[in-house]
Amino acid sequence: MEARAVTTFQHNQQAVTLEAAPQTFLLHVLREQCTDASVRFGCGTEHCGACTVLVDGQAENACSLPVWAAEGRHVATAQGLPEHPIGRWVLQAFIDEQAAQCGYCSSGILMRVTGLLQQHPEADEALIRDTLSRHLCRCGAHARILRAVRLAQKNLNHGRALP
Repeated sequence: MEARAVTTFQHNQQAVTLEAAPQTFLLHVLREQCTDASVRFGCGTEHCGACTVLVDGQAENACSLPVWAAEGRHVATAQGLPEHPIGRWVLQAFIDEQAAQCGYCSSGILMRVTGLLQQHPEADEALIRDTLSRHLCRCGAHARILRAVRLAQKNLNHGRALP
């Protein structure tokens, strides 16, 4: 019988207590036990960024982060962006700029951009591009994604109200 441990963490402002094998990756717990389909499995090797979530505000690859590492921490996913103080701006900018096509990579990109703007609201072009370089997007929406990041940054820094 496989050993299981109880883990407690915040998932998009909701307290979660669950049982899982300690080596279970956070991605699987979020998708299967928290029913959060916004966290995507891409490569499983930290190379595509589809699984990116914020753990205490830091971008992490949920495909390789063991669930025990989330103990007592706050895990934010794309599902919670409408309630996230910065994430909702990022989400709206991506909608305004139509910065997604197939959408498979979008949730990971949205989370990484939210984390970036949370830590570096004045991020320059080089930092934005470096941050986005951790994500694979095959649709060719790169120019729209960059415009969306700049729009979110502009709206955040000017204190505009959301529509």
